[in-house]
Amino acid sequence: MLYYPKIPGSRSALLAPCIAFEKLDGTNLHWDWHRDFGWHAFGTRRDVFNLSEPGIASFIDAHPELNEAARTFQTSLAEPLEQILRSNPWYTPFAEVRAFTEFVGPNSFAGKHKTDDPKEVVLFDVMVDGYGMLSPWKFVADFQDLPIARVVYEGKFTGQFAEDVRKGKYRVAEGVVCKGGKTPDDQWMAKIKTYDYMARLKQAFADRWEEFWE
Repeated sequence: MLYYPKIPGSRSALLAPCIAFEKLDGTNLHWDWHRDFGWHAFGTRRDVFNLSEPGIASFIDAHPELNEAARTFQTSLAEPLEQILRSNPWYTPFAEVRAFTEFVGPNSFAGKHKTDDPKEVVLFDVMVDGYGMLSPWKFVADFQDLPIARVVYEGKFTGQFAEDVRKGKYRVAEGVVCKGGKTPDDQWMAKIKTYDYMARLKQAFADRWEEFWE
């Protein structure tokens, strides 16, 4: 099972209003919350573990390079995020929520992390069971006081904007993710990466660089 969808490249973007968030070069993790018993499960895009001592130990066995992830989430983001879910009346009818974060350090690259780097978890999407993924506008409105992916642009998606991202105008290391649509039924996403990031990929992965591109 893929817990977070694969984001298509810029050719899939609509010429429509969007918010562009900085694309962080880390590891995608999901965190599951239930109104009755709080944060209870987590994992990568392709697996899930109980958010308990045995579950965390099993996660670390499977992903030793992510050994700090669960503790970082528990000590930095879990409580303030839960406070919003419990205090904002919009969420009251819903019992279950899945939060998506990027686990990242200052020298993380292509999903790899430096052992000695300080790491953080940065929120970039929230999915509500029985509703769907929040629109980018609601996401920013509700969670802007938490560590979320940086908004670098809000407006209509254009080819010029995409080229400006690639050329480094917005000062992002990897690129951006553009998100549009007001409801779960009409939402869309597209990623744009910079030419500088392309050069880093070619240097690191040679003929395999396109595996990490758009």
